[in-house]
Amino acid sequence: MKIAIAGGTGLVGQALTDHLIDKGNTIFILTRNSTDKKEKDHVTYLEWLQDSSNPEAILDGVDAIVNLAGESINSGRWTEEQKRKIIKSRISSTKEINRIIASMQNKPEVLVNASAIGYYGTSDTETFTESDTTPGSDFLASTVYAWEKEAEHAQSEGVRTVYTRFGIVLDKEEGALPRMMLPYKLFAGGKIGSGEQWMSWVHIKDVVGAIAFSIENKSVEGPVNVTAPDPKQMKDFGRTLGKVMGRPHWFPTPGFALKTALGEMSVLVLEGQRVLPKKLEENGYKFFYSHLDDALSDILQSK
Repeated sequence: MKIAIAGGTGLVGQALTDHLIDKGNTIFILTRNSTDKKEKDHVTYLEWLQDSSNPEAILDGVDAIVNLAGESINSGRWTEEQKRKIIKSRISSTKEINRIIASMQNKPEVLVNASAIGYYGTSDTETFTESDTTPGSDFLASTVYAWEKEAEHAQSEGVRTVYTRFGIVLDKEEGALPRMMLPYKLFAGGKIGSGEQWMSWVHIKDVVGAIAFSIENKSVEGPVNVTAPDPKQMKDFGRTLGKVMGRPHWFPTPGFALKTALGEMSVLVLEGQRVLPKKLEENGYKFFYSHLDDALSDILQSK
């Protein structure tokens, strides 16, 4: 297959690119600057979101587009300016994807648009699946809602559209896990906040697997929760992490300290949601890592 990836140089994008190349696919990565990228077999870098760029001329006839582009929600305190950047980056990139698709004579079969379980809002008591269609009311929920509404326009072009709602992606080098591991390395790991908040995690290998599965299976469309089927409350996640690392789980971090340090962004660790991957399981996806201890053991043992 020929597959285009926007945001292909990030954590998920790099892992997805490597996986798809291994499967014999040809990859086109949309980037703002194609001149500083290291050449890789079966990968072509195309400039986009520039006045002079015209990626649709080369992308016409690709089988699938994966949109992972957007400002990281972890890149600094959520000032009003930063929140505008987070929303604008997602909407503008998705608008450009829609423009590219509309201009194609031979359109892709599927658009897989990144999204997040933040759509559901936060709760210590509810369990969410794709059947829950009412978004939450906080910043992340409103951002995801607007992002998915923009991606919906691809459907009017006859393109099957999937919204992969990522949970907390676990990877050794990037994302949330290295930050969570640091206190345990210093023998100071423990409960964060109340510890009752849910953490719907997913191994990076299953993020990649779920995206590839969504591309290949025509029965998959609409929202897809990309989370492991075994979410954990933060107190249990930390206890398991300490066990796998061979470190104690004893030193609590009070919620007010994180709120002082992180501001509104503290919601990422102090609040959460219990989200299940109902659609993936119903469509026959087999998780590489369904259980947290197995996932953490694999990640920590990897190079």
